[in-house]
Amino acid sequence: MGIKEFSMALKKSFSKDKTECTVTFTVSQEAAHGAEQITIAGDWNNWSSTENPLKKGKDGSFSIKVKLPAGKEYQFRYLLDGKNWENEWEADAYIPAPFSHTDNSVVKCYPPEKAEKKSAKK
Repeated sequence: MGIKEFSMALKKSFSKDKTECTVTFTVSQEAAHGAEQITIAGDWNNWSSTENPLKKGKDGSFSIKVKLPAGKEYQFRYLLDGKNWENEWEADAYIPAPFSHTDNSVVKCYPPEKAEKKSAKK
């Protein structure tokens, strides 16, 4: 077994006008630790543990696409079977959680730098 098999992943794509970031959150079968249900709670859904359930794929992995306003950072965590909180192993950053002795995962939804440099030139 390779380390990649235990990975989680964030995949980002931006709307043509760069105002919206679609993030695909994925938890591999192995990283799910046998969970039957995984939800994602974060800044964008007021830390709801039920609003954004991930869909279980045929390979046992879980994923969800979430559209977020671009130009911001969002904190989040995964909730496995309604009881175990997990961080994204490949998060863009980690920030200490305000109400516990752990970190929250962070996804940064900034458009690629090439787009920013073009708009900055006059």
